[in-house]
Amino acid sequence: MSRGKICLLRTEPVPEEGEDVAATISATETLSEEEREELRRELAKVEEEIQTLSQVLAAKEKHLAEIKRKLGINSLQELKQNIAKGWQDVTATSAYKKTSETLSQAGQKASAAFSSVGSVITKKLEDVKNSPTFKSFEEKVENLKSKVGGTKPAGGDFGEVLNSAANASATTTEPLPEQTQESL
Repeated sequence: MSRGKICLLRTEPVPEEGEDVAATISATETLSEEEREELRRELAKVEEEIQTLSQVLAAKEKHLAEIKRKLGINSLQELKQNIAKGWQDVTATSAYKKTSETLSQAGQKASAAFSSVGSVITKKLEDVKNSPTFKSFEEKVENLKSKVGGTKPAGGDFGEVLNSAANASATTTEPLPEQTQESL
């Protein structure tokens, strides 16, 4: 019997999918009747073990499902737990930590850059506001306002002109107290 097991170790490897079938036939032709019988017994034993393991696995899976049902664990909760565990595993890796640190530094640099850009834009807007072209535009708007019916003399800045125009339009849309009393 031990000779059969030694023989099993010396036999050709099992052909992979797509390999020539003729190679397997020639390997079986070199086996003695005793070796073939030993292989058949071993084959039957392995198939029986596989069947037993399949039955045990099925029983374990059934038991697992029963335990989960009793604990109130459903597929969605299990998925959430798996995702949370996976995320925890990812965040624990050195690659994630390095990436996170790098992105944090990049965010800080971007924030500083945006702040700098904001300062530059503010300065440019101030320059535009103080430019002769903007002053000329501001004067034209003030002149237009005074011509349209503003009682305030020309002068003041653009913001004042806009505020007074807004106030003027707000007062013209409100009903006068006399009109309200007459309609009653």
